[in-house]
Amino acid sequence: MEEKQKKLEEIAKKVATCQKCALYKNAINSVPGEGNPEAEVMFIGEGPGYHEDQQGRPFVGQSGKFLDELLQLIKLPRQKVFIGNVVKHRPPGNRDPLPEEIKACEPYLDEQIKIINPEIIATLGRFSMAKFLPGEYISQIHGQKRNIDFGGRKYIVIPMYHPAAALRNAKIMKELKEDFQKLKNEI
Repeated sequence: MEEKQKKLEEIAKKVATCQKCALYKNAINSVPGEGNPEAEVMFIGEGPGYHEDQQGRPFVGQSGKFLDELLQLIKLPRQKVFIGNVVKHRPPGNRDPLPEEIKACEPYLDEQIKIINPEIIATLGRFSMAKFLPGEYISQIHGQKRNIDFGGRKYIVIPMYHPAAALRNAKIMKELKEDFQKLKNEI
């Protein structure tokens, strides 16, 4: 575990000084991701928002509070998972990450996945889903377990709506809660 933690800290240092895209220019903090290096479940969101940028931690704003509630719902402590994003600095005005920004951050995320080596990758939102399931629509496949090959290893990917979408839409909130129950059944 110490070896994995050390490698994740090295990635965090690289992310903190990264200038591969323009996102770093307006960011207060980098948000490399955090959590258990031995996590069985890795959550991957889209990008840091205002609160995440302020604190340098993923999912600490309203979406993060709701994610914590969802984790409590299935009795999965946040300390047992790893949480990251496809981009590691906040896009201005919380806009969607651009393809070149996602590509710039991709080596960091890929390395995190390799180090943590989770059994399950739960994607939160369409941008993280597209990394593993390009061309799919989240509205059609959310909550459906998919077996994928990634980096020479097999993973279970469960695409889910982003918690922010659930906070804006009661139907999506209900579906996201149901999808978390499906996740619980896989653990």
